[in-house]
Amino acid sequence: MGQTIGVLATRQLAIGVVEDNVLCGPVRVFPEPGQHQEPRAMSADEIVERIGQQVLLSAKGGNVDCVGVGFPGVIRNGVVEESPNQQQVKGFAFAVALTGILAKGGLHVPVLILNDADAVAAGVAATRGHLEKLIRIWYLGDGIGFGRYPRAEGVWEGGHMVVSLDPKEHYCGCGGVGHLEGIMGYRSMRLRFLDMEPEEVFAAARDGDARCGAFVKHWHRALAAASATIIHLDGPGKFFITGPNAGFADLGLVAQYIHEMVKMTPLQGSLFETISTSHDLAVIGAAVNARRAAGVE
Repeated sequence: MGQTIGVLATRQLAIGVVEDNVLCGPVRVFPEPGQHQEPRAMSADEIVERIGQQVLLSAKGGNVDCVGVGFPGVIRNGVVEESPNQQQVKGFAFAVALTGILAKGGLHVPVLILNDADAVAAGVAATRGHLEKLIRIWYLGDGIGFGRYPRAEGVWEGGHMVVSLDPKEHYCGCGGVGHLEGIMGYRSMRLRFLDMEPEEVFAAARDGDARCGAFVKHWHRALAAASATIIHLDGPGKFFITGPNAGFADLGLVAQYIHEMVKMTPLQGSLFETISTSHDLAVIGAAVNARRAAGVE
């Protein structure tokens, strides 16, 4: 089996060489500590150029079969159709551009561009030995990501699922009303509670504050509603909750609300688990999906 290079391109670029679903050495991160230029501050051409440089450096001396890049947004056929938090890449033919840069550097391999949350889901599957199972993840950060392994046709932007008909739920970064991200996203919580940080909201709820307590229940009910909708479309199974805000989740409360929302017997039995996340998971997952897409598993 040859090597695959996996890349995560979000706030930082993380690049690693993967062989047999295991990292071959440390993941390299750009910008390095002390540097301040984030990908979201770059143009689309600058982002792909930087990724190409790092991939070519990582490929030196190796037998690389393919490259996978996890990137936030709606991505189909190698094109970033929409990325609410990185508008400069909207409509960008990412795969074609990166393939061309790599070819100029002497690396002629298939390139897969996929949603970053899908990369994390594949990384969870690979590192837990569950590549034959359905794995779904909720990534809780500034926005809300939904990842699925194995990848399936469709958009799968679960973070923008409509979970409320209240017109006041308008805090989602994409501008949509009633979205899950507009309730659970870190950015949206800061807009909602201008006088408190999200961490303070959850702490105050634990201390008995009525306003914060009501919101925390609303937050968990929103997560349960989105998960219940996915269960009704995609079947029951395990959901992993990860990301910097995963610690906010009370799994008992989520399970209670799911039980209220999913009543058909064949669809019951889903489980939730909170896990820590790292660049490693997404880098491995991007590589796993790239090999599957290239048919070199």
